[in-house]
Amino acid sequence: MKVSRCLQRLQDLRLLRCSWQTARVLQPEPHGPRAARSNPQQHRVLRGFHCSPVFAKDPRLPGRLVGEDDNKRQTSLVAHDDLFEQIAMGAKSKATFAKVIDVFNKRDIRRRGHVEFIYAALRKMPEFGVERDLGVYNRLLDVFPKEVFVPTNFIQRMFNHYPRQQECGVQLLEQMENYGITPNVETKVLLVQIFGEKSHPMRKYQRLMYWFPKFKHLNPFPIPQQLPEDPVDLARFSLTRIANDLDAKVTVHQLPCSDVTESGEEIHRPYILGIQSPGQRELLAKHDPRRPVFVEGPFPLWLRSTCVYYYVLRADPPLPQDQVEEPYDPERSFYYPLQLDFSLDRDVWDEEGFDVEDLDEGPVFAMCMAGRGDRATLGQWISDLQRDNPVLGRVPTLFRLDPGPQHLQGGDDEESDRHHRLHVETEEDDPRPGEDQAVLDEEPRRGRGKL
Repeated sequence: MKVSRCLQRLQDLRLLRCSWQTARVLQPEPHGPRAARSNPQQHRVLRGFHCSPVFAKDPRLPGRLVGEDDNKRQTSLVAHDDLFEQIAMGAKSKATFAKVIDVFNKRDIRRRGHVEFIYAALRKMPEFGVERDLGVYNRLLDVFPKEVFVPTNFIQRMFNHYPRQQECGVQLLEQMENYGITPNVETKVLLVQIFGEKSHPMRKYQRLMYWFPKFKHLNPFPIPQQLPEDPVDLARFSLTRIANDLDAKVTVHQLPCSDVTESGEEIHRPYILGIQSPGQRELLAKHDPRRPVFVEGPFPLWLRSTCVYYYVLRADPPLPQDQVEEPYDPERSFYYPLQLDFSLDRDVWDEEGFDVEDLDEGPVFAMCMAGRGDRATLGQWISDLQRDNPVLGRVPTLFRLDPGPQHLQGGDDEESDRHHRLHVETEEDDPRPGEDQAVLDEEPRRGRGKL
């Protein structure tokens, strides 16, 4: 009990001394010899009290906030982002990115803040165009200090030795996985030197090396890493990929060009590319002229990080009374037969038919891609299709266009509509008696279901 009272008195004396010193500092000092004679003990050194280490820290001071680590990490990330911006100076390339890594490595031997630097570098990689470079990922792994985070006993391995560093290494390997980058032997050597053979980044590396070779060439329709920059070549590649028919033919109806009218106005004509197979041409020839066909779109198609749009020429599904069941062609597919002619020993509960889901969708007669998705441009595509499909001159055509990229790609729709109106309507130079003319009308968009 006496010890606690003594400690309490020492604490009170310490607080009283601090408050007296604060008041003395705030009090103005007198000047002149008179002030020195009136207070001769002013320049004496006061003897301090030696308190216990228990009271070295004032308990009234607020403790560390919960989100202090997160704020410190965000501040460090901002500082490293500034480092990238200062060294890059507008020219962002692989050499500049490597220079930033060298500057950080030479700044401190102990590599303080290497985790925050690697996180900032992973975010900046797409801006510098090095997100698919394996050498850059290995250089980022080389930023880690060597043989520091390697566990030395089974207890350290069991309790996740240096979790922040291991999590950062796993994050780096996950970004490599997202971009489809396969690690090499240098990556493995670096991981062993940094984290050891029994660590989470090393296990992540082993999983990548097991699955990536299996799925590397599994896609039968691969997409190249570098897509064509020319919009015409990109449209040709996209239409060929959508059709998936070796007999389908891509037709260039119009190339992008500029034309000057008699009044001096400059008109920009967009590109128009279409694709149609012989089977689609036969279906269109058998179509009933009394039933309309529809031009629908735009429909998005993603090729890696590039989105393109296409349009289709289709019709409603035939009525039940008009459907004719055609016999299966046995040579249509040798790998997936549509009908089996031989009988096997079946039980009572065995089903003899195929489980095929029938969808009420209309036939698709043709597809196209255009630089502008307005009615005049698509009407020109329909008029060009009449050369190989004369039935379109007798079939009414309705447009179901969504307000999509046509407002972004085309700006002078009124001018193009005025100059292409002759292509939208059916040619009147050679009218056929007794046949209905093509009616081009625009119909409000309806659902994708049964029409």
